[in-house]
Amino acid sequence: MATTNDLKNGMTLDIEGQLWNVVEFQHVKPGKGPAFVRTKLKNVISGKVIDRTFNAGVKVDVAMLEKRDMQFLYKDGDSFIFMDDKTFDQMSISEDVVGDSANYMLENCSANVAVHEGNPLYIELPASVELTITYTEPGLQGDRSSGGTKPATLETGIQIQVPLFIKQDEKILVDTRTGDYLGRAN
Repeated sequence: MATTNDLKNGMTLDIEGQLWNVVEFQHVKPGKGPAFVRTKLKNVISGKVIDRTFNAGVKVDVAMLEKRDMQFLYKDGDSFIFMDDKTFDQMSISEDVVGDSANYMLENCSANVAVHEGNPLYIELPASVELTITYTEPGLQGDRSSGGTKPATLETGIQIQVPLFIKQDEKILVDTRTGDYLGRAN
């Protein structure tokens, strides 16, 4: 248990049996009346964002999330098998929990898995990953410095937009949050 005065960005609260991450909070002391805390909360499972106001000093349940460093081993049907880097225990995580992260995961890649009471909630990948282009149309002479883009299929199967000068079989960096091309890999 904590009070609304202890809230911090990124903290996970258990409100009415659902888990919510604190995205933003603001302590407000109006000239008249009691102080209160205005928050923006994001549902851990559905991603829905709500605004909620609490009276200052009210007790709130803080959910204990354990973030584990894990390694993606392989896909087995509708499940993704991860291994804990410290204990070497394997955990099966459903496609629903992995979500769009599957588009950027290769075997043996590292991920941060948030676990609450033994249940995996979501996966955090590094901000960027290095992937190889499996197919893209060749660029035309003279397209080297223009700002145009073309579609490219990556080794995970996802298709993204890349600059015209990028060729097939090149390694590139991809932003895992937006799916944007970041640059060539060194």
